[in-house]
Amino acid sequence: MRDVSFKNTTLRTARARAELTAAPDTLLAIREGRIPKGDPLSVAKVAAVVAAKKTTEWIPYCHNIPIEFVGVEFDLQADRIVVDVCVTSVAKTGVEMEAMTAAAAAVLTLYDMLKMLDEEMEIVSVKLLEKKGGKSDFVADGGWTAGVLVVSDRASQGVYEDRSGEILVNGLRELQASDVQKLVVPDEETAIRGAVAGWIAAEVDVILVTGGTGIAPRDRTPEAVRHLLELELPGVVETLRRYGQDRMRTALFSRSIAGVAGSSVIVVLPGSPGACNDALTALFPSVLHAKGMLAGGSHP
Repeated sequence: MRDVSFKNTTLRTARARAELTAAPDTLLAIREGRIPKGDPLSVAKVAAVVAAKKTTEWIPYCHNIPIEFVGVEFDLQADRIVVDVCVTSVAKTGVEMEAMTAAAAAVLTLYDMLKMLDEEMEIVSVKLLEKKGGKSDFVADGGWTAGVLVVSDRASQGVYEDRSGEILVNGLRELQASDVQKLVVPDEETAIRGAVAGWIAAEVDVILVTGGTGIAPRDRTPEAVRHLLELELPGVVETLRRYGQDRMRTALFSRSIAGVAGSSVIVVLPGSPGACNDALTALFPSVLHAKGMLAGGSHP
């Protein structure tokens, strides 16, 4: 089973379709309510709902996720029954298997209830039509620029190997940043403020600052950056802190901030490698939508 603990919980939907071919007389008997076992459509609908909920009991590597909605529709055509299923969940992983399992259970139930009348029936397809949710819904365009500022006395003195900044640089490049600059400065407000202000003036699209967000005496990064911000983005900070606190209790001590200055989006992060990995997972690629909004675009 894949580890999905690092993923964000998002709205997930999937639509699947299954088809059962049948003789015209069989379809007519359904329409006229002459099936000996009762109404096959209503029973098949219940079977689909149950199957969606029990997918993890039948498909070994599926995750056990909450099923918020199962919709089932039937289309009786000239030579077949088409079953469309829609499944919705708010979860860390998708519901395409739940949708296809539900559609398959529906046509199997139809087959069982109709087989005494029609020995030539055939299940001809079970397929996924559509899935939505998660990062795949947001495609990050390339061509944007980024700056990574590492705030650390020891790293700036060369006595400590910077890992956090490298994690961010590599992550931003994987997100299609065309140019990523990196600087390392000591825990001094003047140095921090100067580096960030320079990137704002250069219209760098995304500026990530890592380090100095705790409560130690020299942790002054938020104070150095806050007065440069024209607008604060509390939702970005809330998302990051919620994600981090679900995984590490000490995340509640972080004093991260985020905001906009000019055409730059600035996020101040904790200094640990784990926190930087968390930021890349929790905030991106969604944060990149700010670039279009700052240019006058709208919400998707």
